[in-house]
Amino acid sequence: MYKVALAGGIASGKSTVARELERLGARRIDLDQVSRDVLRPGSPCLARIAEEFGKDVVDAGTGELDRGLLARRAFATGEAAARLEALELPYITGELERILSTMKATDCGVPCVVVEIPLLDRMEGSLGMVDEVVCVTCPLEKRRCRAIARGMDSADFDARVRRQPSDAYLREKSDCEIANDGSQDDLIGSVRAWWKSREAAGWKRGGARG
Repeated sequence: MYKVALAGGIASGKSTVARELERLGARRIDLDQVSRDVLRPGSPCLARIAEEFGKDVVDAGTGELDRGLLARRAFATGEAAARLEALELPYITGELERILSTMKATDCGVPCVVVEIPLLDRMEGSLGMVDEVVCVTCPLEKRRCRAIARGMDSADFDARVRRQPSDAYLREKSDCEIANDGSQDDLIGSVRAWWKSREAAGWKRGGARG
């Protein structure tokens, strides 16, 4: 089972690439969903966060996390945000490793598993569990126009971009770049070419990570 980490900035086309890989036969894992799963009611991660940021961030009746309250406290300062990340990350990486190990052990029958990673720099220490890192890059102005067309405020977009790794960073840390600088058909064509090349190689680990 060939394991791929797929990274890309906001409005870069990463989700489009992930959907096309899924359509071609890959199993798709969204790390955002994994991060939500480790914060389910009663989880050890949620208990640790309540200890650190206040027991009232967890609803006493339902056990659900009050994400708004946590965000206000955790992102009030850079130091608090770093504490939250340090608490969450081991649980997220542990859950991802468990999912991948389970899929391998049960022989799920898919040739490739694609893990969508929103912030590659946060997961840099865990990339040894994948066979290839692929990044999706796109010119910044094209990304901004796309985000605004979806209803995002331009200032919000710029703020998010500042918190994300640059395309230069993504290229440096990745084994393969899929450039989304043309049409949608061009992007899909690049994804299919990537798939065919890995399929032809028998889904063997190679390149910079081999």
